[in-house]
Amino acid sequence: MTDLLLRQAKLVPLGAPRDVRAPKADEPQDILIRDGQIAQVGQSLEPTPESFIVDAEGRWAMPGLWDQHVHMTRWSLSLNRLDTSGVSSPQDTLDLVQAAIARGEANTPTGFLTGWGHRSAQWERQPNVAELDAVTGSVPVVLISGDGHHGWLNTAALQRLGIPLRDGIIEEDEWFDVYALLDGLPGATTEAEAGVQLAVDVARRAGVVGIVDLEFSGSWEQWPLRFAAGCGPLRVRTGVYAGRFPEILATGRRAGDVIPGSDGWATQGPLKLISDGSLNTRTAWCCSPYAGAEHLAYPLGRPNFSKEQMLDLVAQAHQAGLHTALHAIGDAAVAAALDVFATTGATGSIEHAQLLQLADLPRWAKLPVTASVQPAHLLDDRSVTEQCWPDRTDRTFMVRGLLDQGIKVALGSDAPVAALDPWLAMSSAVHRGEPGAPPGIQSKP
Repeated sequence: MTDLLLRQAKLVPLGAPRDVRAPKADEPQDILIRDGQIAQVGQSLEPTPESFIVDAEGRWAMPGLWDQHVHMTRWSLSLNRLDTSGVSSPQDTLDLVQAAIARGEANTPTGFLTGWGHRSAQWERQPNVAELDAVTGSVPVVLISGDGHHGWLNTAALQRLGIPLRDGIIEEDEWFDVYALLDGLPGATTEAEAGVQLAVDVARRAGVVGIVDLEFSGSWEQWPLRFAAGCGPLRVRTGVYAGRFPEILATGRRAGDVIPGSDGWATQGPLKLISDGSLNTRTAWCCSPYAGAEHLAYPLGRPNFSKEQMLDLVAQAHQAGLHTALHAIGDAAVAAALDVFATTGATGSIEHAQLLQLADLPRWAKLPVTASVQPAHLLDDRSVTEQCWPDRTDRTFMVRGLLDQGIKVALGSDAPVAALDPWLAMSSAVHRGEPGAPPGIQSKP
Protein backbone atom coordinates (compact mmCIF):
# COMPACT_ATOMS: atom_id res chain seq x y z
CA MET A 1 0.00 0.00 0.00
CA THR A 2 1.35 3.45 -0.95
CA ASP A 3 2.29 5.76 1.93
CA LEU A 4 0.23 8.91 2.29
CA LEU A 5 2.08 11.98 3.52
CA LEU A 6 -0.26 14.76 4.57
CA ARG A 7 1.65 18.02 4.79
CA GLN A 8 0.84 21.09 6.91
CA ALA A 9 -2.28 19.92 8.72
CA LYS A 10 -3.47 21.35 12.04
CA LEU A 11 -4.40 18.61 14.50
CA VAL A 12 -7.72 18.78 16.31
CA PRO A 13 -6.98 18.21 20.03
CA LEU A 14 -9.04 15.24 21.23
CA GLY A 15 -9.45 13.25 24.43
CA ALA A 16 -7.43 13.98 27.54
CA PRO A 17 -5.69 17.37 28.09
CA ARG A 18 -2.81 17.71 25.70
CA ASP A 19 0.76 17.08 26.79
CA VAL A 20 2.61 20.39 27.17
CA ARG A 21 5.26 19.04 24.81
CA ALA A 22 2.71 18.35 22.06
CA PRO A 23 2.33 20.75 19.13
CA LYS A 24 0.00 23.67 19.59
CA ALA A 25 -3.38 23.23 17.93
CA ASP A 26 -2.67 25.98 15.41
CA GLU A 27 0.82 24.71 14.56
CA PRO A 28 0.67 22.71 11.28
CA GLN A 29 2.21 19.24 11.26
CA ASP A 30 2.98 16.54 8.72
CA ILE A 31 1.14 13.21 9.09
CA LEU A 32 2.55 10.00 7.63
CA ILE A 33 -0.03 7.25 7.04
CA ARG A 34 1.36 3.80 6.28
CA ASP A 35 -0.73 0.67 5.65
CA GLY A 36 -3.84 2.54 6.72
CA GLN A 37 -2.36 3.56 10.09
CA ILE A 38 -0.88 6.84 11.32
CA ALA A 39 2.83 6.03 11.53
CA GLN A 40 4.33 9.42 12.40
CA VAL A 41 3.42 13.02 13.16
CA GLY A 42 5.97 15.83 13.07
CA GLN A 43 7.54 18.72 11.22
CA SER A 44 8.98 18.29 7.71
CA LEU A 45 8.73 14.50 7.56
CA GLU A 46 10.75 12.83 4.82
CA PRO A 47 8.71 11.07 2.12
CA THR A 48 9.66 7.74 0.60
CA PRO A 49 9.83 7.31 -3.20
CA GLU A 50 6.42 5.62 -3.01
CA SER A 51 4.76 8.35 -0.92
CA PHE A 52 1.66 10.08 -2.22
CA ILE A 53 1.86 13.67 -0.93
CA VAL A 54 -1.12 15.89 -0.22
CA ASP A 55 -0.72 19.50 0.95
CA ALA A 56 -3.45 20.20 3.54
CA GLU A 57 -2.60 23.93 3.36
CA GLY A 58 -3.31 24.44 7.05
CA ARG A 59 -6.65 22.65 7.15
CA TRP A 60 -7.70 20.80 10.32
CA ALA A 61 -7.17 17.04 10.54
CA MET A 62 -8.71 14.54 12.93
CA PRO A 63 -9.33 10.78 12.99
CA GLY A 64 -12.14 9.57 10.78
CA LEU A 65 -15.54 9.37 12.46
CA TRP A 66 -17.74 6.32 13.03
CA ASP A 67 -21.51 6.23 13.16
CA GLN A 68 -22.32 3.53 15.69
CA HIS A 69 -25.91 2.90 14.60
CA VAL A 70 -27.01 2.91 10.94
CA HIS A 71 -29.58 1.00 8.89
CA MET A 72 -27.76 1.46 5.60
CA THR A 73 -30.31 0.00 3.19
CA ARG A 74 -33.17 1.90 4.88
CA TRP A 75 -31.06 5.08 4.86
CA SER A 76 -30.22 4.75 1.17
CA LEU A 77 -33.86 4.09 0.31
CA SER A 78 -35.04 7.09 2.32
CA LEU A 79 -32.96 9.42 0.16
CA ASN A 80 -35.30 8.68 -2.77
CA ARG A 81 -38.60 7.99 -1.01
CA LEU A 82 -41.60 10.23 -0.50
CA ASP A 83 -40.71 12.49 2.43
CA THR A 84 -43.59 12.59 4.89
CA SER A 85 -41.62 14.09 7.77
CA GLY A 86 -43.37 17.46 7.49
CA VAL A 87 -46.96 16.26 7.82
CA SER A 88 -48.98 17.07 10.95
CA SER A 89 -52.17 15.04 10.44
CA PRO A 90 -53.61 12.09 8.50
CA GLN A 91 -55.20 14.53 6.04
CA ASP A 92 -51.86 16.25 5.36
CA THR A 93 -50.41 12.83 4.61
CA LEU A 94 -53.25 11.84 2.33
CA ASP A 95 -52.88 15.08 0.34
CA LEU A 96 -49.14 14.45 -0.03
CA VAL A 97 -49.65 10.86 -1.18
CA GLN A 98 -52.37 11.81 -3.68
CA ALA A 99 -50.12 14.46 -5.22
CA ALA A 100 -47.19 12.01 -5.44
CA ILE A 101 -49.31 9.44 -7.28
CA ALA A 102 -50.48 12.15 -9.68
CA ARG A 103 -46.82 13.00 -10.41
CA GLY A 104 -46.10 9.36 -11.25
CA GLU A 105 -43.91 8.68 -8.21
CA ALA A 106 -45.44 5.22 -7.84
CA ASN A 107 -43.58 4.14 -10.99
CA THR A 108 -40.82 2.46 -9.00
CA PRO A 109 -38.98 -0.83 -9.60
CA THR A 110 -41.30 -2.52 -7.08
CA GLY A 111 -44.47 -0.76 -8.20
CA PHE A 112 -45.00 0.47 -4.62
CA LEU A 113 -45.14 4.08 -3.49
CA THR A 114 -43.24 4.16 -0.22
CA GLY A 115 -43.06 7.13 2.15
CA TRP A 116 -40.86 7.73 5.15
CA GLY A 117 -40.93 10.13 8.07
CA HIS A 118 -44.39 10.76 9.56
CA ARG A 119 -44.69 10.96 13.36
CA SER A 120 -48.22 10.27 14.49
CA ALA A 121 -47.95 10.45 18.28
CA GLN A 122 -49.13 14.06 18.27
CA TRP A 123 -51.88 13.66 15.67
CA GLU A 124 -55.37 14.29 16.99
CA ARG A 125 -56.41 10.88 15.71
CA GLN A 126 -54.68 7.81 14.37
CA PRO A 127 -54.88 6.94 10.65
CA ASN A 128 -56.89 4.15 9.08
CA VAL A 129 -56.67 2.01 5.97
CA ALA A 130 -59.98 3.09 4.42
CA GLU A 131 -58.97 6.74 4.08
CA LEU A 132 -55.67 5.76 2.47
CA ASP A 133 -57.55 3.48 0.05
CA ALA A 134 -59.77 6.41 -0.95
CA VAL A 135 -56.85 8.40 -2.41
CA THR A 136 -54.66 5.56 -3.68
CA GLY A 137 -56.99 3.04 -5.34
CA SER A 138 -55.07 0.07 -6.72
CA VAL A 139 -51.60 1.61 -6.22
CA PRO A 140 -49.81 -0.23 -3.36
CA VAL A 141 -48.73 2.34 -0.74
CA VAL A 142 -46.56 1.84 2.35
CA LEU A 143 -46.00 4.79 4.68
CA ILE A 144 -43.23 4.15 7.22
CA SER A 145 -43.11 6.13 10.46
CA GLY A 146 -40.08 8.29 11.16
CA ASP A 147 -39.07 6.04 14.06
CA GLY A 148 -39.25 2.95 11.85
CA HIS A 149 -41.56 1.14 14.29
CA HIS A 150 -44.86 1.15 12.42
CA GLY A 151 -46.29 1.28 8.93
CA TRP A 152 -49.55 2.59 7.46
CA LEU A 153 -50.46 0.44 4.44
CA ASN A 154 -53.40 0.56 2.05
CA THR A 155 -55.42 -2.51 1.08
CA ALA A 156 -53.56 -2.92 -2.22
CA ALA A 157 -50.24 -3.17 -0.35
CA LEU A 158 -51.63 -5.54 2.28
CA GLN A 159 -52.94 -7.84 -0.44
CA ARG A 160 -49.72 -7.75 -2.50
CA LEU A 161 -47.71 -8.65 0.60
CA GLY A 162 -50.13 -11.34 1.79
CA ILE A 163 -50.85 -9.57 5.08
CA PRO A 164 -54.25 -10.01 6.77
CA LEU A 165 -56.51 -7.03 6.11
CA ARG A 166 -57.03 -4.59 8.96
CA ASP A 167 -58.30 -1.12 9.77
CA GLY A 168 -55.22 0.49 11.34
CA ILE A 169 -51.43 0.55 11.35
CA ILE A 170 -48.99 -2.35 11.72
CA GLU A 171 -46.44 -1.98 14.52
CA GLU A 172 -43.42 -3.52 16.25
CA ASP A 173 -42.66 -7.23 15.64
CA GLU A 174 -45.33 -7.67 12.97
CA TRP A 175 -44.08 -4.54 11.23
CA PHE A 176 -40.45 -5.71 11.27
CA ASP A 177 -41.60 -8.87 9.46
CA VAL A 178 -43.19 -6.63 6.81
CA TYR A 179 -39.78 -5.05 6.21
CA ALA A 180 -38.52 -8.47 5.12
CA LEU A 181 -41.48 -8.85 2.76
CA LEU A 182 -40.76 -5.47 1.19
CA ASP A 183 -37.12 -6.49 0.67
CA GLY A 184 -38.30 -9.60 -1.18
CA LEU A 185 -40.42 -7.78 -3.76
CA PRO A 186 -39.34 -8.04 -7.41
CA GLY A 187 -37.21 -4.97 -8.09
CA ALA A 188 -36.56 -4.26 -4.40
CA THR A 189 -32.84 -5.05 -4.56
CA THR A 190 -32.40 -2.81 -7.60
CA GLU A 191 -34.25 0.00 -5.83
CA ALA A 192 -32.25 -0.38 -2.63
CA GLU A 193 -28.78 -0.75 -4.11
CA ALA A 194 -29.23 2.22 -6.45
CA GLY A 195 -28.99 4.56 -3.50
CA VAL A 196 -26.24 2.90 -1.45
CA GLN A 197 -23.28 4.60 -3.14
CA LEU A 198 -25.04 7.96 -2.75
CA ALA A 199 -25.56 7.19 0.95
CA VAL A 200 -21.89 6.21 1.32
CA ASP A 201 -20.83 9.42 -0.41
CA VAL A 202 -23.03 11.47 1.96
CA ALA A 203 -21.38 9.74 4.93
CA ARG A 204 -17.83 10.21 3.65
CA ARG A 205 -18.36 13.90 2.88
CA ALA A 206 -19.38 14.31 6.52
CA GLY A 207 -16.13 12.70 7.69
CA VAL A 208 -17.56 9.25 8.43
CA VAL A 209 -15.13 6.44 7.61
CA GLY A 210 -16.99 3.58 9.31
CA ILE A 211 -20.44 2.47 10.40
CA VAL A 212 -22.09 -0.22 12.49
CA ASP A 213 -24.71 -1.45 10.02
CA LEU A 214 -27.73 -2.74 11.93
CA GLU A 215 -29.77 -3.33 8.80
CA PHE A 216 -32.63 -5.81 9.12
CA SER A 217 -31.52 -7.85 6.12
CA GLY A 218 -28.23 -9.73 5.96
CA SER A 219 -25.70 -6.91 5.66
CA TRP A 220 -22.82 -9.42 5.87
CA GLU A 221 -24.07 -10.75 2.53
CA GLN A 222 -24.66 -7.33 0.96
CA TRP A 223 -21.38 -5.54 1.66
CA PRO A 224 -19.00 -7.94 -0.15
CA LEU A 225 -21.17 -7.52 -3.26
CA ARG A 226 -21.17 -3.75 -2.85
CA PHE A 227 -17.40 -3.59 -2.46
CA ALA A 228 -16.93 -5.84 -5.49
CA ALA A 229 -19.10 -3.42 -7.49
CA GLY A 230 -16.87 -0.49 -6.50
CA CYS A 231 -18.91 0.91 -3.60
CA GLY A 232 -16.98 2.62 -0.83
CA PRO A 233 -14.49 2.72 0.59
CA LEU A 234 -16.15 2.49 3.99
CA ARG A 235 -15.45 0.33 7.02
CA VAL A 236 -18.46 -1.64 8.21
CA ARG A 237 -19.34 -3.78 11.21
CA THR A 238 -22.28 -5.97 10.21
CA GLY A 239 -24.99 -6.74 12.75
CA VAL A 240 -27.41 -9.66 12.86
CA TYR A 241 -30.91 -10.05 14.32
CA ALA A 242 -32.36 -13.00 16.20
CA GLY A 243 -34.05 -14.50 13.13
CA ARG A 244 -30.74 -15.13 11.34
CA PHE A 245 -28.53 -15.41 14.40
CA PRO A 246 -28.10 -19.22 13.98
CA GLU A 247 -26.48 -18.59 10.57
CA ILE A 248 -23.77 -16.44 12.14
CA LEU A 249 -23.23 -18.93 14.97
CA ALA A 250 -22.72 -21.62 12.34
CA THR A 251 -19.91 -19.64 10.70
CA GLY A 252 -17.92 -19.53 13.95
CA ARG A 253 -17.13 -15.84 13.36
CA ARG A 254 -16.33 -13.81 16.45
CA ALA A 255 -16.57 -10.06 17.00
CA GLY A 256 -14.15 -8.27 14.69
CA ASP A 257 -13.53 -11.21 12.35
CA VAL A 258 -13.37 -10.23 8.69
CA ILE A 259 -16.44 -10.91 6.56
CA PRO A 260 -15.39 -13.21 3.68
CA GLY A 261 -15.15 -11.45 0.34
CA SER A 262 -14.95 -7.95 1.85
CA ASP A 263 -11.16 -7.54 1.50
CA GLY A 264 -11.02 -6.54 5.15
CA TRP A 265 -13.46 -3.62 4.88
CA ALA A 266 -16.30 -5.41 6.71
CA THR A 267 -16.07 -7.24 10.03
CA GLN A 268 -18.49 -9.14 12.22
CA GLY A 269 -20.56 -6.85 14.41
CA PRO A 270 -23.10 -7.48 17.17
CA LEU A 271 -26.25 -9.45 17.71
CA LYS A 272 -29.04 -6.82 17.69
CA LEU A 273 -32.16 -7.30 19.81
CA ILE A 274 -35.00 -4.76 19.76
CA SER A 275 -36.11 -5.28 23.34
CA ASP A 276 -38.89 -2.67 23.36
CA GLY A 277 -40.63 -0.23 21.04
CA SER A 278 -40.28 3.49 20.40
CA LEU A 279 -41.43 6.75 21.92
CA ASN A 280 -43.32 8.02 18.86
CA THR A 281 -45.27 4.76 18.49
CA ARG A 282 -45.68 4.82 22.30
CA THR A 283 -44.42 1.28 22.66
CA ALA A 284 -41.14 2.05 24.48
CA TRP A 285 -41.37 0.11 27.76
CA CYS A 286 -41.60 2.43 30.75
CA CYS A 287 -41.85 2.14 34.52
CA SER A 288 -44.86 4.48 34.65
CA PRO A 289 -47.66 5.13 32.14
CA TYR A 290 -47.43 7.57 29.25
CA ALA A 291 -49.28 10.83 29.70
CA GLY A 292 -52.74 10.46 28.14
CA ALA A 293 -52.37 6.68 28.13
CA GLU A 294 -55.99 5.93 28.95
CA HIS A 295 -56.71 4.97 25.32
CA LEU A 296 -53.51 2.98 24.74
CA ALA A 297 -53.59 -0.82 24.64
CA TYR A 298 -50.27 -0.79 26.52
CA PRO A 299 -50.13 2.28 28.82
CA LEU A 300 -46.53 1.44 29.84
CA GLY A 301 -45.42 0.44 26.35
CA ARG A 302 -44.21 -3.14 26.16
CA PRO A 303 -41.23 -5.43 25.77
CA ASN A 304 -40.69 -7.32 22.52
CA PHE A 305 -38.74 -10.12 24.25
CA SER A 306 -39.18 -11.72 27.63
CA LYS A 307 -36.20 -11.47 29.96
CA GLU A 308 -35.73 -15.23 29.62
CA GLN A 309 -35.50 -14.96 25.83
CA MET A 310 -32.96 -12.13 26.07
CA LEU A 311 -30.88 -14.01 28.64
CA ASP A 312 -30.73 -17.04 26.35
CA LEU A 313 -29.79 -15.10 23.20
CA VAL A 314 -27.27 -12.81 24.88
CA ALA A 315 -25.63 -15.76 26.64
CA GLN A 316 -25.29 -17.57 23.30
CA ALA A 317 -23.71 -14.51 21.71
CA HIS A 318 -21.29 -14.06 24.61
CA GLN A 319 -20.26 -17.72 24.53
CA ALA A 320 -19.65 -17.42 20.77
CA GLY A 321 -17.41 -14.37 21.20
CA LEU A 322 -19.93 -11.85 19.89
CA HIS A 323 -21.11 -8.56 21.36
CA THR A 324 -24.78 -7.73 21.80
CA ALA A 325 -26.50 -4.44 20.94
CA LEU A 326 -29.69 -4.21 23.00
CA HIS A 327 -32.21 -1.64 21.78
CA ALA A 328 -33.83 -0.18 24.91
CA ILE A 329 -35.64 3.16 24.84
CA GLY A 330 -37.90 3.19 27.92
CA ASP A 331 -36.52 3.15 31.47
CA ALA A 332 -38.03 -0.28 32.19
CA ALA A 333 -36.36 -1.65 29.07
CA VAL A 334 -32.99 -0.15 30.04
CA ALA A 335 -33.27 -1.66 33.53
CA ALA A 336 -34.05 -5.07 32.02
CA ALA A 337 -31.12 -4.75 29.60
CA LEU A 338 -28.76 -4.00 32.47
CA ASP A 339 -30.07 -7.07 34.31
CA VAL A 340 -29.36 -9.22 31.26
CA PHE A 341 -25.81 -7.92 30.83
CA ALA A 342 -25.09 -8.29 34.55
CA THR A 343 -26.42 -11.86 34.66
CA THR A 344 -24.65 -13.09 31.51
CA GLY A 345 -21.39 -11.14 31.90
CA ALA A 346 -21.75 -10.23 28.22
CA THR A 347 -20.21 -7.20 26.54
CA GLY A 348 -21.88 -4.86 24.12
CA SER A 349 -24.09 -1.80 24.10
CA ILE A 350 -27.47 -0.43 25.03
CA GLU A 351 -28.85 1.35 21.98
CA HIS A 352 -30.82 4.62 22.38
CA ALA A 353 -31.45 4.67 26.19
CA GLN A 354 -33.74 7.66 25.76
CA LEU A 355 -35.25 7.41 29.25
CA LEU A 356 -33.32 6.28 32.32
CA GLN A 357 -33.84 5.76 36.02
CA LEU A 358 -31.10 7.68 37.83
CA ALA A 359 -30.62 4.76 40.20
CA ASP A 360 -29.52 2.60 37.24
CA LEU A 361 -26.52 4.77 36.35
CA PRO A 362 -24.12 3.51 39.08
CA ARG A 363 -24.77 -0.15 38.24
CA TRP A 364 -24.40 0.56 34.51
CA ALA A 365 -21.00 2.09 35.22
CA LYS A 366 -19.79 -1.27 36.59
CA LEU A 367 -20.63 -3.16 33.38
CA PRO A 368 -18.62 -3.46 30.12
CA VAL A 369 -21.57 -1.94 28.26
CA THR A 370 -21.40 1.13 26.02
CA ALA A 371 -24.18 3.71 25.86
CA SER A 372 -24.79 3.95 22.11
CA VAL A 373 -26.94 7.07 21.83
CA GLN A 374 -28.26 9.25 19.02
CA PRO A 375 -28.36 12.87 20.22
CA ALA A 376 -30.19 14.15 17.12
CA HIS A 377 -33.27 12.35 18.43
CA LEU A 378 -33.48 15.31 20.79
CA LEU A 379 -34.64 17.21 17.71
CA ASP A 380 -36.83 14.42 16.30
CA ASP A 381 -38.58 13.61 19.56
CA ARG A 382 -38.51 16.85 21.54
CA SER A 383 -42.20 17.69 21.22
CA VAL A 384 -43.27 14.05 21.57
CA THR A 385 -41.15 13.74 24.73
CA GLU A 386 -42.74 16.81 26.25
CA GLN A 387 -46.20 15.43 25.41
CA CYS A 388 -45.73 11.77 26.40
CA TRP A 389 -43.15 12.05 29.20
CA PRO A 390 -43.78 15.55 30.63
CA ASP A 391 -43.08 14.38 34.19
CA ARG A 392 -39.67 12.83 33.42
CA THR A 393 -37.91 15.05 30.88
CA ASP A 394 -35.08 15.62 33.37
CA ARG A 395 -33.87 12.06 32.79
CA THR A 396 -34.24 11.81 29.02
CA PHE A 397 -31.51 11.85 26.36
CA MET A 398 -28.65 11.87 28.84
CA VAL A 399 -25.12 12.29 27.56
CA ARG A 400 -23.33 14.35 30.20
CA GLY A 401 -24.88 12.29 32.99
CA LEU A 402 -23.60 9.06 31.42
CA LEU A 403 -20.09 10.47 31.00
CA ASP A 404 -20.05 11.77 34.57
CA GLN A 405 -20.70 8.22 35.77
CA GLY A 406 -17.75 6.92 33.74
CA ILE A 407 -19.98 5.11 31.25
CA LYS A 408 -18.48 4.83 27.77
CA VAL A 409 -20.59 6.78 25.26
CA ALA A 410 -20.66 6.23 21.49
CA LEU A 411 -22.63 8.50 19.18
CA GLY A 412 -24.61 7.58 16.11
CA SER A 413 -27.55 8.63 13.98
CA ASP A 414 -29.93 5.65 13.69
CA ALA A 415 -30.20 6.74 10.03
CA PRO A 416 -32.72 7.05 8.48
CA VAL A 417 -34.50 7.93 11.74
CA ALA A 418 -32.10 10.90 11.85
CA ALA A 419 -29.70 12.04 9.15
CA LEU A 420 -26.31 10.32 8.93
CA ASP A 421 -24.59 13.52 10.08
CA PRO A 422 -22.03 13.30 12.91
CA TRP A 423 -21.83 17.08 13.19
CA LEU A 424 -25.57 17.27 13.85
CA ALA A 425 -25.19 14.55 16.49
CA MET A 426 -22.31 16.32 18.24
CA SER A 427 -24.09 19.68 18.13
CA SER A 428 -27.29 18.17 19.53
CA ALA A 429 -25.35 16.47 22.33
CA VAL A 430 -23.77 19.77 23.36
CA HIS A 431 -26.71 22.15 22.86
CA ARG A 432 -29.60 19.71 23.56
CA GLY A 433 -31.32 21.29 20.57
CA GLU A 434 -30.52 23.44 17.56
CA PRO A 435 -27.77 26.01 18.24
CA GLY A 436 -29.35 29.39 18.85
CA ALA A 437 -32.81 27.91 19.47
CA PRO A 438 -34.59 28.04 22.85
CA PRO A 439 -33.14 25.54 25.36
CA GLY A 440 -34.06 21.95 24.65
CA ILE A 441 -35.23 19.21 26.96
CA GLN A 442 -33.19 19.57 30.12
CA SER A 443 -31.26 16.82 31.86
CA LYS A 444 -29.91 17.24 35.37
CA PRO A 445 -28.37 14.00 36.65
